[in-house]
Amino acid sequence: MYHIAAFYKFTPFDDPDALRPALRAVAEAEEVRGTILVAPEGINGTVAGPREGVDAVLAHLKSLPGCASLECKEATAEAQPFRRLKVRLKREIVTLGQPVDPSARVGTYVEPEDWNAVVSDPDIVVIDTRNDYEVAIGTFEGAVDPATSSFGAFPDWWNARKADFEGKRVAMFCTGGIRCEKASSWLLHQGVPEVLHLKGGILKYLEDVPESDSTWQGECYVFDDRVSVVHGLARGSHRMCHACGRPVSPEALKSPHYRRGVSCSACIDEYSDADRKRFSDRQDQIDRAESAHE
Repeated sequence: MYHIAAFYKFTPFDDPDALRPALRAVAEAEEVRGTILVAPEGINGTVAGPREGVDAVLAHLKSLPGCASLECKEATAEAQPFRRLKVRLKREIVTLGQPVDPSARVGTYVEPEDWNAVVSDPDIVVIDTRNDYEVAIGTFEGAVDPATSSFGAFPDWWNARKADFEGKRVAMFCTGGIRCEKASSWLLHQGVPEVLHLKGGILKYLEDVPESDSTWQGECYVFDDRVSVVHGLARGSHRMCHACGRPVSPEALKSPHYRRGVSCSACIDEYSDADRKRFSDRQDQIDRAESAHE
């Protein structure tokens, strides 16, 4: 059984690049894979490995300046959901493209057990801050879908639509909470008087709230080979199109447009023949590597 930890923390790092060698060394020594992003504004990532290995990585992360209260959500999987380890330096740990400091000011957290009351309040507009392909496979009942292809498009969407929400309180949610922290901080700086956001994100809600009491509909997209999860954080039914990165439903897997690692119904017209040849060659290499390890 592999243990998965998704974590983040907004905290200022004077020299984030200097953190990378030790992070990589600990993860490699403990046979932990995944992606860790470091930036001047903090750290963000998801890793998986043996229980002791993940614990060692989390202990190292919490020893970093300002990271003792690292936000972390854990799950398990029968197979390693990551192929390799990446420790990368970024300008932002989640890209909004706006000058904002979530470590100084964020919205009001709402615990998962209190979230249903927010969703059902007619005086609150609930906004899903995730990308369109994530929203497509699951969201909260009645939530507003900005239909954005990236988080960086959220400010433009808000500026175009903010008059529609005049006089309403604003609440937001995302996968694990990181995008909401940053978006809530930005909205407060834009003069929105109150912004609520789901603490721990959808993942914490699906972990804590019984399915019988849930207002969640569908599955939750995750950024690893599990692709989607459901209540209790059990693996969902979707699979990944490794050509475009979108989730593929069980029905879409039956489409003639679906070729593992090469295309799906959503991206069939998005790439050139040369791209498809490259994707096919890459998938052949992956298949040979997987066969060699069986």
